[in-house]
Amino acid sequence: MAKSVVSSQTYDDGVVSAEVMRVLAEEKKLVTPMRIVWLLVAIAVLVYAGQKSDLSFVELLQGAGNMVEYISRYFPPDFTDWKFYLSDILETIGMGLWGTLVAAIVAVPLSVFAAENVAPAWMVFLTRRFLDAMRAINEVVFALIFVVAVGLGPFAGVLALFVHTTGTLGKLFSEAIEAIDPGPVEGIRATGASKLQEIIFGVIPQVIPLWTSFTLYRFEANVRAASVLGIVGAGGIGVSLYQSFRAFKYGKVSAILIILILAVGLIDTASSKIRQRLI
Repeated sequence: MAKSVVSSQTYDDGVVSAEVMRVLAEEKKLVTPMRIVWLLVAIAVLVYAGQKSDLSFVELLQGAGNMVEYISRYFPPDFTDWKFYLSDILETIGMGLWGTLVAAIVAVPLSVFAAENVAPAWMVFLTRRFLDAMRAINEVVFALIFVVAVGLGPFAGVLALFVHTTGTLGKLFSEAIEAIDPGPVEGIRATGASKLQEIIFGVIPQVIPLWTSFTLYRFEANVRAASVLGIVGAGGIGVSLYQSFRAFKYGKVSAILIILILAVGLIDTASSKIRQRLI
C-alpha cells in the first residue's frame, strides 16, 4: 500500500515538473533578443517624445496654485442668459447630428471600397489614402475653408464635421467589414449572387450593429467638436463661448460649459442605451 502511494506521488510530481518546464519554456520564448531590442526602441521613442513635448510634471505641481486661482474665477456661474445659451446648444446639437448623419451615409460605400476582403488592392489603397486625408485635418481647418465658401453660420460647421467624420467613420466601418464571418458571404456566393448582392445580404447585416455604435459615438464627439467651431464663425454655442472668453466674463463661460456638459451627458446616456440593445 505504501509503495502504491509513493508511486502515485512520484507520478504526480513528474506531471507537475513537466508542466512547470513547459511554462518556463513558454516564458523563455516571450523574452527574445529581438523583443528586447523593440522594447528598448519603444522606450527611446517615448523618452524622445517626452522631450519634444516638454513634459514637466514638477512644473505642473509648481503651477497648481495659479491654476486653482484661475479656475476659481469661473464661479459662481452666471446663468442670466440661459435661454440664449439653450438656443445655442440646440443649434450645436443640430450641427453634430447632421454632420454625423451625412458622414455615415457617405462612409458606407467608402468603407466597402476600403475593406481588403471585399475590394481589390488598388481600390483599397486609394480609398484609404483619401480617408486618411479627410481624417488628418482638424475640423477647425475645414470650418475656415467652408466659412469662406458659404459664409458665417452653422452650415459651415456641418460641412466641416461631415468631412472629418467621414474619414473617421470610413476607417472604422471598413475595419468592421474586415472582421466579419466569411461563412454567410460564401453561402450567398454559392447561390450565384452578384458582388453587390453579397455585400447587401452577406456583409451589411453583420456590421449594422457595430456601424450604428460607431455612428452614435461619433455623434457625441461631434457635439463637442461643434462647440469649438463657433470660434471661427461656424455657429453653435462656440460663438457665445468665444465672446465670453474675450470679454473675460468667466461666470458666463462657466454657465456655457455646464450646459454643454449636461447636453453631452444626456446624449451619452441615450446613445449608451441604444448601443446596449444593438450589441
